[in-house]
Amino acid sequence: MVDQSTSEPLALVVMGVQGSGKSTIGRLLAERLGAAFIDGDDLHTPAAKAKMASGAPLDDDDRRPWLQLIAAKMAESVEAGAPIVVACSALKRSYRDLMRERVPSLGFAHLDGDKHLIAQRLTQRDHEYMPPTLLDSQFQTLEPLGDDESGTTISLVRSPDEIVDALAESFGGR
Repeated sequence: MVDQSTSEPLALVVMGVQGSGKSTIGRLLAERLGAAFIDGDDLHTPAAKAKMASGAPLDDDDRRPWLQLIAAKMAESVEAGAPIVVACSALKRSYRDLMRERVPSLGFAHLDGDKHLIAQRLTQRDHEYMPPTLLDSQFQTLEPLGDDESGTTISLVRSPDEIVDALAESFGGR
């Protein structure tokens, strides 16, 4: 991965498929780093939520305005000199590139786990609009971080505390 050092405040997306723990890890990491936290799920439009709730995955056209809004909020935070952590699936390279257009120093923490582990987790949660049936489409869409992307991939076999410790070490000195 690319060196994450920069003089700008931390802007980090905790990414991965549904059920990977983005919101939990993102919230804990933001708290640890003294950063603001935004759950990208809160920024979906009612139409996008309804589409997902019906069992239909979002397409690129559905996601584009959502990603632009997330990028705008991160840019505002960075411009104000405030660190920010956002939970956002950011499944495709093109989605991450779109966000980096607004926040060039943006880093990513990919929460990586196999489909069986994540499917098990989904049976233990009740999400407002993301049915477990969308997991296959999420894995089909997922493009892992490229070697030239600023960020890190971390295994979900670790506990949330271990994941947050590792991510705080990776991104805390930024």
